[in-house]
Amino acid sequence: MTATDPALTALSQSWCALSLLHGRIDAHIEKALQGRHSLSVREYSLLDVLSRQHSGPGGHLRMQQVADAVVLSQSATTRLVTRLEDRGLLTRYLCETDRRGIYTDVTDAGQALLAEARPTNDAALREALDEAAKNTELAPLVRAVEELRVPT
Repeated sequence: MTATDPALTALSQSWCALSLLHGRIDAHIEKALQGRHSLSVREYSLLDVLSRQHSGPGGHLRMQQVADAVVLSQSATTRLVTRLEDRGLLTRYLCETDRRGIYTDVTDAGQALLAEARPTNDAALREALDEAAKNTELAPLVRAVEELRVPT
């Protein structure tokens, strides 16, 4: 394949459309979460991921797993955890079986903020998708997102 190959050009255009859709959704949700809950999309995502942990085997995530889940570097995730811990939304503690492991849990205040912010996040997502669906370039991606079923 060459740089002018039509398949590569189409692939590049598709990637740009996906990137555009993500950017629009992210910006719309960010504005809604910041305006109503003083919470960034990354902070919301981190609280959401950590709220899904459980105390059974393999239930707590290590920092690298958390970083992967919120799509940040490990150092950026650590800084984000520290900010939320300073706000009283998270707490960290050492793993009982491996003192090198540090776990992070959502506090009651963090759970309350997450519960309050979830409807805002969901409504902003719906609004952003509805708006993007009006764009002929983005409409197929919106349909794909709406049809996607991720195992829980």
